[in-house]
Amino acid sequence: MERKVHNIDATGKVAGRLASQVAKILMGKHNVDYVANQESGDIVEITNISAIKFTGNKLNDKLYYRHSQYPGNLKTTRLKDMMSKDPAKAFIQVLHNMLPKNRLRPRMLKRLIIK
Repeated sequence: MERKVHNIDATGKVAGRLASQVAKILMGKHNVDYVANQESGDIVEITNISAIKFTGNKLNDKLYYRHSQYPGNLKTTRLKDMMSKDPAKAFIQVLHNMLPKNRLRPRMLKRLIIK
């Protein structure tokens, strides 16, 4: 199976809408022969990810949590800090939650190229 390469410029696009568009391409839902349990998506290249927009007050209000499983070790990170440190990682976090929660998700994320 040949995979097409989709080039997307993220300049000025809203993060959630872009992530849902990319998720559809990675899953292969745009193809006529889509099957949910097979990997039939294409490759996506995204450029200018640092120029992505967030609507509302999400940059200041949205928090991401992680826990080390030790008592009292819940860490929080603001979206604003994630975007200033590594915007590609912040977008992958948004996209990760939009993909299906099964064994195909890591394979789908491997076909995402952020430049």
